[in-house]
Amino acid sequence: MMKQFLSPTLLLLIFFLLFTTTSGQSSSPAAAPSGPTTPSGQSSPPAAAPSGPTTTSGQSSPPALAPSVPLVPSGPSGTPSGSLDITAILKKAGKFTTFIGLLKSTQMDAEINNRLKKSDGTTVFAPTDSAFSNLKTGTLNSFTDQQKTALTRFHILLSFLTIPQFQTVSNPVHTAADGDTVAFPLNVISDGKQVNMTTGLVNTTVDSTVYSDAQLAVYEIGQVLLSEGVLGGQAPAPAPLPPKPKKDSPPTSQAPSRSTTVSVDSSGATGPPQCATIVVSIGVAVLAALPLCI
Repeated sequence: MMKQFLSPTLLLLIFFLLFTTTSGQSSSPAAAPSGPTTPSGQSSPPAAAPSGPTTTSGQSSPPALAPSVPLVPSGPSGTPSGSLDITAILKKAGKFTTFIGLLKSTQMDAEINNRLKKSDGTTVFAPTDSAFSNLKTGTLNSFTDQQKTALTRFHILLSFLTIPQFQTVSNPVHTAADGDTVAFPLNVISDGKQVNMTTGLVNTTVDSTVYSDAQLAVYEIGQVLLSEGVLGGQAPAPAPLPPKPKKDSPPTSQAPSRSTTVSVDSSGATGPPQCATIVVSIGVAVLAALPLCI
């Protein structure tokens, strides 16, 4: 009797629980869609943000690298600063054709470049083509090779000088013209911003800086630096001594010696008194004989 009662009751309880669970699920609000579903009914994961341009295989390519900066500073025409060329610097400026010709003909361009390879400081005063055209016609063509070399060297200092450093130089400034400051005098006056220079024959100024680094300085000047040494007129020589008389020269061309003058004077001095004594004696005898005759 007890088993028969429990069996229907147990069935009703199970049915009641199933009914309650089903009704609770149907009454709950619908959840928001989590994303597009695949044909199988499962939602697909969200698409990832693009990381960069993709290749044809579907893989992303690495980002482009920034252009690298050259480690060695560039000199004129893209040459490294370790191989500076004085003529290349002047050519780039475009107004030093005549001075470039002088550097090449005197081989001073090679000498300057060799100094730069050894890291020796150098300063160059470069006259413009207009400065050479202001010279007297035919001046440069009349110079000998030695004069052209002296002229070119006179425009070069064997040390590196910035514009402010010209205030501290000692005058006259030593140039590459054999260091001769007598035949090649160069005096500089500067206030730290402007540089005036004189050679005794030419006065000019530094018009601009063509090139400057820690080793080489090239300055534009408006006049060609001329000096007595360049023009061939070195420091005046002492006056020549008078020529010595020749041994076979006639006696009349020589001045009388002191001994000859004395002997002549002595002979002339003793003659006149003797004659006077004779004349006086004769006169006294004549006077004494006159009374006898009367």
